Order: sequence, then C-alpha cells, then structure tokens
Amino acid sequence: MLKAQKNALPGFRLTLSCTGAYVTLIVLLPIAALLLKTASLSLDDFLAIITAPRALASYRVTLGAAAWATAINAVLGLLLAWILSRYEFPGRRLLDAVIELPFALPTAVAGIALVTLFARNGWVGQYLDPLGIKIVYTQAGIVVAMTFTSLPFVVRTVQPVLADLDPELEEAGFLLGGNGRQVFTRVLFPTLFPAFLAGCSLSFARSLGEFGAVIFIAGNLPMKTEITALLVFIRLEEFDYPAAAAYATVLLIISFVLLLITNAIQ
Repeated sequence: MLKAQKNALPGFRLTLSCTGAYVTLIVLLPIAALLLKTASLSLDDFLAIITAPRALASYRVTLGAAAWATAINAVLGLLLAWILSRYEFPGRRLLDAVIELPFALPTAVAGIALVTLFARNGWVGQYLDPLGIKIVYTQAGIVVAMTFTSLPFVVRTVQPVLADLDPELEEAGFLLGGNGRQVFTRVLFPTLFPAFLAGCSLSFARSLGEFGAVIFIAGNLPMKTEITALLVFIRLEEFDYPAAAAYATVLLIISFVLLLITNAIQ
C-alpha cells in the first residue's frame, strides 16, 4: 500500500494563504487601484494625455536611457559575474559587497553622489570637462544613474548560474577542439542565456521606474531630460491623479510586455 507523500513545506495551506494575502495587498491591490484610476478617463482623454508632446518626449528619454543602461549592464554585469565566480583575488569579497550597494543606498543619495562625481568640478567631471564631455544635466547623466541603480540585477542573476556550471562542460568543449571563444559562445553562453536575459529584463524594468537617482543628475528639462517617472510625480503634485495614473499605466504596460517577451524567449 502506497503511503501519502508528505509535503516538504509544513503547513502548506497556511503558507499559501499568507503568500496569497501578501501578493494581493502588496502587488495586486496597488495595480488594481492604478488601473481603476486610469479607467476613470475616457479613451479619448487617455490617448490625449499619453500622446501629448511632453509625454512622448519623456518616453523617448526614458526608453532610450534605459536601453543604453541595459546594454552597458549586459556587458559589465556579465564580466563582473564571471570575475566573481571564476577568480580568487585580493578584495574579491569587498567587490562582491559593493555590487549590493545600489540596493542598500537610497536612490536620492546615489543621485547626489553621482552629481558630486560628475559635476564640472567633481572628482571625475573635472577631467571630463576639458574633453568636452558633459554628464550632469544631460541624457548621459540619466544613463549613468540608471546604470548604477540597475547593475546588480544582471550580476546577481548570472553569478549563481556561473557558479553552478559543471566544469566538465568546458573541458568537453576544449577536448572537442574548441578554443576559448568557441567554448564560451557555443557551450557556456547558451546555458547562461536564460539567466542573462532575465537579468537584462529586470535591469531595463528597473531603469524605467528609476526616479531618485535620476532627478538630481538629469536637470529635468521638459522635452530634453525629463523622464516619465518625474512627469508622474509632477502630475501628482498638481493633484491631477488621472493623468499621473495614465503615465504610470504606460510604464506598467511596457514592463509587462517586456516580461512576457522575456518569458516567451526563455
């Protein structure tokens, strides 16, 4: 007679209920409130708000900067994950801890720190200014801020997969006559790709919603360096809640579609 299999997680019904209540309160209810506020607008009003010239300019700035930040993080994050997983060197644990800094540091503090670094008389900006490179109050500053705050997503997503890879996969690739580049592109990277893609998607989504670090370094010039998250904040300060909800819904839809595409590819 077969015995009933015991659940690995004690109190399954209780934990499932707690999880469902948490997801409902923290995730579903805020999203539902956002969509309900947006639904108070007629279709014509909604389209007029989200297609206004200032709104379209903020989408271009936000999406463009987020794309550049994600591309930078894709390369830099993969390299950092590779170094931290494969090599032992002095300061490795310190570097590993520094990766978490954007998570622990308030974004407003990060923005002030970036301005201090890249201002014309800043530690880094004083060397860039004679070269004609301006970071603060430009779209380049937005990219820098987004890159800083979203880098850990790529590193922390790829690093565990790299650490768990079987070394025999690489050995087999070399024994079959492959060089380092071929082993990486044909053996290792296909294995890493789902985690790498997930990390890049999270990095992009995080960049879309970045606010605190960006507003201090961007200059917030309408039509030039104004991000959509700031436009949402401005409408909230004006008590124009439907317009703020409309802009936020656009960002939500973009992030949701991106995650759907990522899951489909994976």
